[in-house]
Amino acid sequence: MLDGFSRQQVSRGLATQTIQMRRWQVERFQRFADSYPWEWLPGDVEDFTTSLFSGPRPLSRSTVRIYHLTLRAFCDFVTDQRYGWVAECRSRFGSVPTQVCFEWNTVAHTVDFEGTPGRRPLDYDELDALFAVADARVETLRQQGRKGALAALRDAQLLKTTYAWGLRRREVLGLDVVDLRTNAKTPQWGRFGLLHVRHGKSSKGSIPKRRSVLSLPEFEWAIDGLRLYVEQVREKFNPGNHLGLWPTERGTRVGDRYLDRRFAQLRDEAGLPSELTLHSLRHSYVTHLIELGYAEQFVQAQVGHAYASTTAIYTSVTDDYRNRVLAAAIDKFYFPEGSTR
Repeated sequence: MLDGFSRQQVSRGLATQTIQMRRWQVERFQRFADSYPWEWLPGDVEDFTTSLFSGPRPLSRSTVRIYHLTLRAFCDFVTDQRYGWVAECRSRFGSVPTQVCFEWNTVAHTVDFEGTPGRRPLDYDELDALFAVADARVETLRQQGRKGALAALRDAQLLKTTYAWGLRRREVLGLDVVDLRTNAKTPQWGRFGLLHVRHGKSSKGSIPKRRSVLSLPEFEWAIDGLRLYVEQVREKFNPGNHLGLWPTERGTRVGDRYLDRRFAQLRDEAGLPSELTLHSLRHSYVTHLIELGYAEQFVQAQVGHAYASTTAIYTSVTDDYRNRVLAAAIDKFYFPEGSTR
C-alpha cells in the first residue's frame, strides 16, 4: 500500500522529499494505532491527534493539519476501487479500509496565516543587531587565529543577501554565480543589478518557479557586500568548477539545516526573541518595502507571490508608517489638490 501510494505521488510529480515525508507520516500513524489500514477507525485519528497536541513538545495546529491531509490522501488512495485494495483486503482479511478523516475530527484550514503570533518581521534595530553580531564573529575568529573566519564571512553575507533580496531559504542557497545579472536601468551595479532565482517555491507538483529579483537602491550596502564577497572571498574556498554562490570548504553547497542553525546562533547572541526564524528576514523585506513606498504589486513580483493576499500576510508595518499614511489620507480629503490650507 505504501509503495503504491508513493508511486501515485511520483506520478503526480511531487518532490521526493514531500513523498518521503508523507510516507513517514502514514507509518507514524500506523505505529501509533498498532493496526493496519483495513482496521483503522475514526477514533484512532482522534487519539493520534490528541497525542500530537500533548506532551512536552506539542505540534502546532498547522503541522497537525498536514498530518490529517496526508492521512486523508492515503485513505482516499486505498479505498479507491480502481486500485483494487478494497477487494484484496476483503478477500484476505474479511474487512476493508475506509476513510477515517472527516470534517469533525480533523483540523480545519480557516485562516490564511497559521504561524505563531511570535513570528514577525525584524525591525531595523534588530536587523542591525543581527548583522553586527555576524560581522563581529568574523573579526573575533580572525583575531584569535581560529579556523572558521572565512565561513563566518560567507555566512554574514548570506544572511544579508537573504534579507536584501527577500529570498526564501531554498532560493538563496540555490543561487549560482551565473544567476548574478545586469539591469539596464542600474548599470552602476554591473552584474549585481538583479538576481535570477531558479529555485522558487513550486506548487502542486510543478517544477520550481523562476523569477528575477531587482536590486534596489535602499539595499546598496548589501550589493557592495555581495560584490566584495564574489570578487575577493568566494575564490578562497577553491570552488573550482562548482558554480554555487555559497560553497563550503568541501566543495559542496551550504545546506539548509546549517543555515538555520547559524541564524539561530547569531539571533541568540544578538539577544533577539527565539520565535524569529530565517524566514523572518523575508517578512522584514516585504514590510520594509511597503514602508518605503513601493507599490504592493511590485513587492508581490519581487518576492514571487501568486496572490496579493499572501504578500499582505507578510506585511506588518509599524505604527509610525500607519500614522503617516493616515495623515496623508486626511490631508488629501480635507485639502484636495489645488486647494490651500
